[in-house]
Amino acid sequence: MAIDETDKTVKEGDLLRSVDLRVKADCALTAFVAWLGSECGLSFNDYRSLWRFSIDELERFWALWMCYFDPGFATGALGQSAISGRGFDPAKVLSSRVQPQPRWFEGLKLNYARYALSANSGDVAVVAYGEGDRVELTYSELSRQVALLAAYLRDIGVQPGDRVAAYLPNSVFALVGFLASASIGAIWSSCSPDFGASAVVDRFAQIEPKVLLCVLGYSYGGKWFDRRGELGEIVGALGELVGVVFDGDGSGLSLGASVAKGDFSSIVSVERPAVELDFEEVGFSHPLWILYSSGTTGLPKAIVQSHGGILIEHSRVLALHCDIRAGDRFMWYTTTGWMMWNFLVSGLLVGSTIVLVDGSIAYPDLYRLYEIVAAERITYFGTSAPFINACEKAAIVPRERFDLGCLRTLGSTGAPLSRTGFAWVYENVSASLQLASVSGGTDVCTAFLASTPWHETRAGELSCATLGANVKAFDEDGVEVVDEVGELVICDPMPSMPIELWKDPGAKKLRAAYFSKYPGIWRHGDWIKIKASGSAVIYGRSDSTLNRGGIRMGTAEFYAVVESVAAVQDSLVIDTSRLEGEGELWLFVVMSPNAQLSSALSAELKRRIREDLSPRHVPDRVVQVADIPRTINGKKMEVPIKRILLGESPESVLSTGSMANPAALAEFIDLSGRLK
Repeated sequence: MAIDETDKTVKEGDLLRSVDLRVKADCALTAFVAWLGSECGLSFNDYRSLWRFSIDELERFWALWMCYFDPGFATGALGQSAISGRGFDPAKVLSSRVQPQPRWFEGLKLNYARYALSANSGDVAVVAYGEGDRVELTYSELSRQVALLAAYLRDIGVQPGDRVAAYLPNSVFALVGFLASASIGAIWSSCSPDFGASAVVDRFAQIEPKVLLCVLGYSYGGKWFDRRGELGEIVGALGELVGVVFDGDGSGLSLGASVAKGDFSSIVSVERPAVELDFEEVGFSHPLWILYSSGTTGLPKAIVQSHGGILIEHSRVLALHCDIRAGDRFMWYTTTGWMMWNFLVSGLLVGSTIVLVDGSIAYPDLYRLYEIVAAERITYFGTSAPFINACEKAAIVPRERFDLGCLRTLGSTGAPLSRTGFAWVYENVSASLQLASVSGGTDVCTAFLASTPWHETRAGELSCATLGANVKAFDEDGVEVVDEVGELVICDPMPSMPIELWKDPGAKKLRAAYFSKYPGIWRHGDWIKIKASGSAVIYGRSDSTLNRGGIRMGTAEFYAVVESVAAVQDSLVIDTSRLEGEGELWLFVVMSPNAQLSSALSAELKRRIREDLSPRHVPDRVVQVADIPRTINGKKMEVPIKRILLGESPESVLSTGSMANPAALAEFIDLSGRLK
């Protein structure tokens, strides 16, 4: 195949879309700022001054957001003092700005599920797509199912603080299960059914769930995958379960005689009489759910986040940054094993209709998600950067096939979106939408870099730090840098930061994971450049940095150059340096269909890297492989592959059950012997 010599002219910072003044005038952020003026006497002419207020007066900002989001809170003494500014006591909002584990809104009682189900009962709450079916529930119908399942869970002994684990696809069952768990004050935790049994046990065995919700199989790419074997292993490893709720007939599974067996469809059947939906009012910091780190470098961290922290964090991002409002339709393609599922579910907090999509993004073809966007009149469509890159490589043109005029915003996360990916969206999806590249993480279950309708869109950039998020770039000495690449840090507490890691007495693991490099400052693990304008560029994980001759470079920059070549479908770059000296730089490439790696193409890749990045980062070897190892959530497994190439055993550095494509490891394991 001939080398594609087309010059990709889009550059970092190129303006792709100006602010739509009509959208800005009508958006939720503008309404909030107007309320701050009319009720609090606060005036902000631009986003930077508003963000500065949210950082300088962090406690009052969050109290004011709570007043705006919940008018009932505004009538109380704390709300009234926050609005007037007279007699306001910051310590009643946040015990201290010292990290980790300060306490938020001590004494405040609430329940996340009550807020999630408080919208107009006649409005559509959820639309769920599987491969071949569609389900729709109004808020009243959803509430009815939640009440029935919650009553069942209480009957078998589930109480506040108990764990409810779910091995479920992105479905109505998962949504109802989570809200039922939250309404009781139980703690939710989920994995998608494409996780292997060992990966599920690595996660759930840590938290000792009382109940397991599960499916017996799932459909993906038009094929049925039976999971009864995996379920048998999982149930056998979890010990003292009091109940298992199936979606279907689970009679074939071996369960203890004392374990209650329930069928979800029967429990929530329309033929069953309705029961009252009862919400357990819990403390602001009561655990809501447990999420997990990727588990690619050891046992996954079990990350605990709270009812109140998630409530105010998600409602603020969804309303003010995503501009999702009552009547909007919100879809993010995700699984129950990725934090974006939790973020999507919170669309209920702002009264939107959430759209759940299960199954393959490419079945029957890559147009599937765009077809759903058009059919459901989606206003906010969220996806991952790898999906956009796949669409770009496949040269599909969704705007020619579907009417996408409904789409106000397209969100991208999971990895830095390339500059050409930005351009592809505007050329092939819609020229009028806002492309919002966002960044956050499972650890905080939110975005701390995002956009707003007040921001223009520039290629390769995340438009702003979110309100209340004191995001900075630090150099090695802990000094803030601007317009330079540094470590991404968060200098003040955020409400959704972990209240703890499970079974971590003294917060030793928590401190080691996030606060060891800069004491008292959250180090997130990404390279970032924060520009003087307030926008930011993410350059990849700092623990997989390419440090060649003292010049550090994030892997995202590398992939943007390599994958702009049409013949390259995917890539992975590994610096094989050990502590005692500099090693080789290896570039692994997956070729596009009908393409092969040739000496000419290898030379072309090296030329582009030399000219566009740095002569020091020209790879020593370019190797063609069949596939790039990725986690189930689509992240390239840079650090585990480096460790394998340096001779560590695969079993010691990763769990294949947390991988999307375990077979991809074989070539890298074979190559590892060459470096010993």
